[in-house]
Amino acid sequence: MLTMVQIKDIKYLYERKGLSLRNISKESGHAFETVKKYAQMNDFNIKLNVKQERNSKLTPFKSLINEWLDNDVIMPRKQRHTAQRIYERLKEIYGDKFNVSDRTVRTYVAKVKKELYGNNNAYLPLSHPPGEAQVDFGEAEFVENATRFKGHYLNISFPYSNAGYLQLFKSENQECLLQGLQNIFEYIGGVPHCIWFDNMSTAVKRIKKEGQRDKTQFFERFELHYGFSSNFCNPASGHEKGSVENKVGYHRRNFLVPIPEFKKLEEYNKGLLKKCDQDMNRKHYKKRKLISKLFAEDKHKMIKLPEVKFDVFKLVAVKANNYGMVNYDRNSYSSSPRYAGNNLWLKAEAHKITILNQDYQEIQQHRRLYGEEKESMKWIPYLELMAKRPTALKYTDFFHQLPQTLRKYLDNCDYQGKKATLNALRRMICESDIKTAEKAFKETLSLGLKDLDSIYSTYYRM
Repeated sequence: MLTMVQIKDIKYLYERKGLSLRNISKESGHAFETVKKYAQMNDFNIKLNVKQERNSKLTPFKSLINEWLDNDVIMPRKQRHTAQRIYERLKEIYGDKFNVSDRTVRTYVAKVKKELYGNNNAYLPLSHPPGEAQVDFGEAEFVENATRFKGHYLNISFPYSNAGYLQLFKSENQECLLQGLQNIFEYIGGVPHCIWFDNMSTAVKRIKKEGQRDKTQFFERFELHYGFSSNFCNPASGHEKGSVENKVGYHRRNFLVPIPEFKKLEEYNKGLLKKCDQDMNRKHYKKRKLISKLFAEDKHKMIKLPEVKFDVFKLVAVKANNYGMVNYDRNSYSSSPRYAGNNLWLKAEAHKITILNQDYQEIQQHRRLYGEEKESMKWIPYLELMAKRPTALKYTDFFHQLPQTLRKYLDNCDYQGKKATLNALRRMICESDIKTAEKAFKETLSLGLKDLDSIYSTYYRM
């Protein structure tokens, strides 16, 4: 094939110089037929070789199939047409007039779906109606009561309005997930009718064939109680909930920098919800309306809160050891010495642990521990028992769990002194904690004073 320059030379010689085709062939060295072709060519448009689709038996039905598949784009994945369902519907509508094999339908549907949904790297912008939400966790550090935690924050985003809320936790376990959702539902006064999740183990036990999910039992119970439906993203397809993916970063930058410090996490979370309300007084990045106005439309489409509040917890059967301690999630909690060796129930909530007897009556309550090999000890039941039997005190398991300063002090007390000291300890711990009581004893003893009045004086000064 000749270049454009060569063709231009041939046209010039033929049209401007008036040379014959044979002379141009001799002068240029190109074949006579080639010279003739380009000298007489008047159309230099690029010819697109458009492939003509062959008519098939399916052709009259393609527009209807395309309409169904186009509408499916905004539908939940579980409620989109399969090729088999399209084949069945066409048979139902047209009867014997639809003389097409199911294989032909499958081939065409696969082709159209590929065009609609693209490949793994081309993401379809999904349309979200008012009242839908997306949920995901992020990671962030915080300081509660002078202790630093590497925690997690639950994010809920409303794609229609671009509104969002977050709640901070020490884990992303099921209790934290459901507690965070409940906090937000109750604060906004409604429940999204559809919520998108990734395949978090707190909600999904396993992914079955054709995308079906086996949900965890307690998550399903929560879902039924609040009346929302759940959609789950395809594995490794976080873009399907891109709104909340963006919100995770936005919340961290705008609410969790610098690292937040506070006394109690539950109170801080209440303040976060109010801050999220204030954040809505800005315009939507595309719709140019206030997010707060658009979120009002979201809320209008939400489900009403149920009359009865859902109790978010996990109930676990445990057995107390010889100290009356129970183990859960790699940490230990005290019950009472009277329950040593007994079978008990442990009620685990996001922020609280409650020990119950076999009749589900409360024995003891603890702040939930996060981490490993930690211990929460409520001394009052143990001190009450020891005060009644001070003679056998040093031979009990509970005595050996007391701080060394207190054990040493009690060793030097007589019967009445032990009884008075244990009652004093009980009183101090009721008002503060075992560490403060131990510090009061240690500081007083360092001054050479041993009487309880002096120890009390130090304690109250502290």
